Order: sequence, then structure tokens, then C-alpha cells
Amino acid sequence: MGCFPPQLPADQRQHFAYWQALNAEIIWLQDNMGVCTAFFWQWAETFGCQPQAMVTTEIFQQWITVDNAIYTTALQRVGQGGLPETLDGTFQWADQTFPLKLLVTAIGAGQLLVVGFPQAVAPSSLSPLSYQKALSRIARKIRNTFDLTVIRQEAMNGLGKTLQVSRCLLLTADATQSRFQVEAEYRCSSVPSCLGASWRSPDSPVLEEIYQTQVSQSLTTLCPALADSQAVLILPTLYQGSVNGFICLQQCDRPRIWQEVEQEFAQELAEQLGTAIAHATLYQELEQLHQAATEAARLKNDFLANTTHELRTPLNGIIGFLTLVLDEMADGRAEELDFIAAAHESALHLLNLINDILDIAKIESGKLDLDLQPISLGELLDNLNNFARPQLQTKNLTWEMLVPESHDDIILYGDYQRLFQVLLNLVGNAIKFTNAGGITINVELVFKPVIHDDQQFPGMVKISVIDTGIGVALDMQSKLFQNFSQVRGGHTRKYGGTGLGLAISKKLVEACGGKISFYSMGEGLGSTVTFSVLLQQKPVLKQPKHQDPQVII
Repeated sequence: MGCFPPQLPADQRQHFAYWQALNAEIIWLQDNMGVCTAFFWQWAETFGCQPQAMVTTEIFQQWITVDNAIYTTALQRVGQGGLPETLDGTFQWADQTFPLKLLVTAIGAGQLLVVGFPQAVAPSSLSPLSYQKALSRIARKIRNTFDLTVIRQEAMNGLGKTLQVSRCLLLTADATQSRFQVEAEYRCSSVPSCLGASWRSPDSPVLEEIYQTQVSQSLTTLCPALADSQAVLILPTLYQGSVNGFICLQQCDRPRIWQEVEQEFAQELAEQLGTAIAHATLYQELEQLHQAATEAARLKNDFLANTTHELRTPLNGIIGFLTLVLDEMADGRAEELDFIAAAHESALHLLNLINDILDIAKIESGKLDLDLQPISLGELLDNLNNFARPQLQTKNLTWEMLVPESHDDIILYGDYQRLFQVLLNLVGNAIKFTNAGGITINVELVFKPVIHDDQQFPGMVKISVIDTGIGVALDMQSKLFQNFSQVRGGHTRKYGGTGLGLAISKKLVEACGGKISFYSMGEGLGSTVTFSVLLQQKPVLKQPKHQDPQVII
């Protein structure tokens, strides 16, 4: 609360006390020159105002906004012995505006007492012409950019400052109109920030009503989250007849009746803001589409360039070896057969490459047909075992499978042929890149419900292919799942391969609802590839004491 200046004479203190008792908000004495000689404001302490600092200032020039001619004429009449007069004005302090009804009274020679009473209606400080100038200024700022953040903030700053509100918010709704969020904000320093705040639609039903009717509304408060307001004006921002946001004007320090000229100004700005937001949003969407198209074109060019290079290598081998045979360059029948065998190997490599390219093309074009159905893990691993054993024996590598024991079969959900293709590729790579040691297949059950294609499954099965091979440097592992990537060690070209195997495996696993990952401690330290498959039904596991997983060697 304010306090009376201690140097006031007793008779003047009585005047101050009398008017304060009648709910006067602000009182001051001034001489005929307009210089303040005593000052009282009931909110001085709250807003950090020092009454003594107001003394000796020309208070009308610095702190009071009122029509100059009307104020001067009223002072002259009262000073010449006339009756007390009233006029409208506002007291400005920091970034706050307090509308007042001013009562001017002569209390002695050369002394005028001015008493200000709070009033609910804030007189407009701008004329309609001034509002149009402000509207044009704000509109230019929001039209000169397609940056949504800048558009929103410039509009809130311009609107909030022009109407001298406590807080000006721009709200957006999610696709279902179930939540609203503050995207931009202008506020006075005395009110807390609401930027980024959000609340549910039931907490502010008026927004849903405005969304339907597209008509602005004046009320006391919007929702519990904004309970500090005493007057609120909500306006929709529109584009082509659709609401794309809401402007919320708040007066927190006093009641306020929104004047017609103020509402018209805010409505015009809301319409221009709605258009600016829509254009900026469309521009951003076009930018994203352009970037996506550019990236797609780049990937296509890279794919064609890599494909051409990869196809040329085995073709050159076939042509080269067959040319040697046709030109009778072989030293005897044995070398001739070696040339033919090498050409045959290049032809097989070319066939595998073409098959891989076709798979990649089908996957990336969305034309890969999957036959998703229950799959027996035991059957899948038995077939894998039959495939891998001859190659393992040729390289003298060990082979084991670690599978949790269960009373019933572990049933997966996926495309059998595609999952078997993934296993063949991963195990084939492990055998190819392992010269000593062995290969381990480890199966882990994860009982955590998951949803895929609107179906719920009881968990996932993680299958890991672990080898003791050449490994991969840590800084190269992120490239392994890229098309035509061959980054295992420094001499991987001698091992052959298309460089598409892991890329295809990743896409196939993801198409079946799983994920795949690669891990290696570094070159020469082996590697582990783990992928997950949907679990069709939860098996009944055997749990005797000290039971180890089933080992198949």
C-alpha cells in the first residue's frame, strides 16, 4: 500500500485520508505550473514506486495520459475558483496502464488536488487512425517472413503493446482439438510466463465453442491455468473459413471492458495472422517436400551408380575369363577349366547381386509381399543348422545354438522365407569373415507386450549371431546397413559379397515388426548381429534348478 508523504501539513493529510477512505487509487497535489508537491498511490509498494521520487516532477507530462487541451482548460477553470471537474485519464507506470476517473479540486491559493478513482473501462489511448497505422506496421512484419516463430511472436508483441494488455497469447490445438498449447506470448514483466503451457479441451470449453462458431468472446477468465486474469478477449485466427489458432488477450491488473475499436483492431489482425500462419505452414511443407524429393533423387542416383559399378565387376570377370578360353590362352586343359570355373563363380556372384538388387527395389518401392504367419523357431533353426554345417566343417569352425528350454515349441510371427533369408545372410557373413573359432546362435525371450499392425503380441524373440571373426572398427559400424556397404576390416574385398546383405536384412526384419543391430569391439575382436522377431504366443519355459539353455552342436 502507499503512504502519505511525511512532510504534508495536517490539513493536506486530512484531504489525502478522506479521499483514500472513498477508494481513491491515486492522489497528488500540484501547483499552477503543474509541478507535483505531494503524491500518494495505493499500489506504490506493490509496483516498486517511490512516492518521494514523484515530487517536484511535472506529473502530467511524465506519468498521466489525458487529452492535453481538456486537462489544461479544466485546471484553469478550477484554479480560477470554479467548481471541481472530472475527466478521464490513465496513470502509466513501467509497462502497466491504470485507467482513472480524475477529480480536480482547488484547495488553496495555487494548490490543486487531483484524485484518481479506478474505472473498469479503459479509455482507448489510440484513435481509429492510430490503430490502422499499428495494424499496417504489424502486418508488414508478419508478411516479410515465412518463419512461423517470427510471425507468431511479432503479432503477439504488436497486439499486446498496442492494446496495453497484461498478456497476449497465441494458442494452437492438436489435430483432435483435445489439447491447446501456447506457441507465442507477449507479457508485462509483472505477470508470469505461460509460453509452452498446455491444457486439455475440457478445461477451456469456450475454445471449442469459438472453434465451432468462429466468433470472438469476452469473458473474465479462460481456464484454471490462466486464473490470474480479470478480463479476457478470445479471437480465432482464420484461413479460408477454417480456424488455425486462437488469440487470447488478458488484463490481469484490473477489470476491463473491450471497446469496439479495440475489438475491430484485434479481429483484423487475427484474420491477417491466420493467413500468414497458413502461408508459412504451406511454405514449410513445400520445403520439406522439396528436400525429400532432392534426397530421393540423390539416393536414386547413388543407387544407380553403385549398381552399375557392382554389376560391371562380375561381368568383366565373366568376359575376361571366357575371352582367355576362346583365345586359347590357357596352358593346358587344367588351366582352361580354372578359367571356366572362375567365370562360373563370377556368374553366380552376378546372379546373387541381381537378386539382391531386385529385393532392395521391391522393398523400397513398397511392393514386397510378406506372408506373415506363425513360425516354429525349432523348424527354422533346424533348417539353418542343415545349411550351415557343411560350410562350418569346411573351415573347421565350431557351431552351437543356445535356446531356452520350453515344454512347447517357441512360435514366432513373421514371413518364414524372409526370416530364413535373414538368418542365411547373417550366418553366411559370420562364416565368411571367421577364420578361427566358431559361430554361436543365441536366442533370448523378452516378455513385454508389443503392438504391430494393430495386433498385440506377448513379446519379442531376440536372435543373435555371434562370431569370432575379423570384426569391424568402431567408426565404421554405422555404415554397415547402407546399400553396397563393405566395411569389415581393411581387406574385405577379398571376401566377396554384394554389400547388400545387411541392408536387405535390416529392411526385412523391420517389415516383419522387428529391429536389427550390429556390435563389435573392433577389428579382430569378432562381432554380434542381433535381430528381433514378434513372439506369437508365450511358451511354457522349463525352470529346474541350475538349468542351462538347450545347446545344439
